Amino acid sequence: MSDKPATNADMNAANDRGESVSLMEPLLIAEGSRHRPDLVDQVMGLTARSSRLRHRLPGGLVRALAGLVRSMNCYYSNLIEGHDTHPVAIERALNDDFSVDPRQRDLQLEAKSHIAAQQWIDNGGLADRAACVEGLRELHRRFCEHLPKSLLVVEHPQTGKPLPVVPGNLRQHDVQVGRHVPISPGSLPRFLTRFEQVYGQVGRTEGVLAAACAHHRLLWLHPFLDGNGRVAHLMSYALLLDRLETGAIWSVARGLARNEGEYKARLMACDLERRNDLDGRGHLSEEALAEFVGFFLNVCLDQVDFMERLVEPAALTDRVVRWARDEIERGRLAPRSDRVLEAALYRGELPRGEVVDIAGVSERQARRVSRGLLDTGIVTAESTRAPLRLTFPAHLASRLMPGLFPEPSESVRGGA
Repeated sequence: MSDKPATNADMNAANDRGESVSLMEPLLIAEGSRHRPDLVDQVMGLTARSSRLRHRLPGGLVRALAGLVRSMNCYYSNLIEGHDTHPVAIERALNDDFSVDPRQRDLQLEAKSHIAAQQWIDNGGLADRAACVEGLRELHRRFCEHLPKSLLVVEHPQTGKPLPVVPGNLRQHDVQVGRHVPISPGSLPRFLTRFEQVYGQVGRTEGVLAAACAHHRLLWLHPFLDGNGRVAHLMSYALLLDRLETGAIWSVARGLARNEGEYKARLMACDLERRNDLDGRGHLSEEALAEFVGFFLNVCLDQVDFMERLVEPAALTDRVVRWARDEIERGRLAPRSDRVLEAALYRGELPRGEVVDIAGVSERQARRVSRGLLDTGIVTAESTRAPLRLTFPAHLASRLMPGLFPEPSESVRGGA
């Protein structure tokens, strides 16, 4: 795994140096902070725009988008940690089509584990528990438990001895990440208890601010030997899912990855101690935390705006229909498949029996239309008689959802 644990660490056996939990204060932006009014305004704007995006889309389209966003979120989250596994390669992994290259295969397995963890979140598995100690441990366990052995080990920097990463277990060694030396392993339980007390008990507006604050503070604690970056990204995703009702159709990870330099610089700034008497009343800099929260919220707003433009009804319909007509011209889809796909676009799913009337063809031709759409992956079905459900497969994203992620390389297209 590549969350870069302690390459310069002095890793000793688990110990508790008796640190006070006040070392990670402030955990929230204080009511009297000069930054708070602007941050609250950002939260209100984000709440309104996220709700507008979610509620303007039919349920079937939301479900289809959520599947693609899982791959997108996985791609960008892993990219931040130095693992570049394109969504097309992720899609192959979800179909148990793995690369012959051992390293790429391991990264595909990692992506598959990430997708499974996010699916669990989308299904409500972490609802109201994203900032709870047991919820975080279960999230780490779910992400790590199916990883290949090569990604579940880190080296002792002095002896080279392999240290196993145990899914769901808090670290038992001291670590250093860059210039930051996290708290001693023995002190983690009481720090995480305080983390849960603060971030698990806030209201909706405060909860959005808390989601940004908790993102840094979890990384500052570095509770697991490895995998902290992915856990932090998934925790933030889950907190926003709860508190903004995002519908799982946008993700902050894309914006963080596209602004990776600033993201990491602001995280590092939050590690700094209070600068002066005007910089809050905690041990750490409130100014730096407020600036990170503002950056985080701006990234969220940018991603909601991006997704709203992407799914604008007329433009999305035009892209989908144009793609279908191109496929018909190439002989890959049956004639009039475009009509069926357009009908499915905003209904989300389409009973098989309606294909005949929508396409204006015989039952035999309707079966050909359905089979062709299923073969491309643009729709799916649980059985031969089940309704056709709209999907947005990653291999078609460049045509249907341009800009969501980069074009795949030739090696990814070929499954190498």
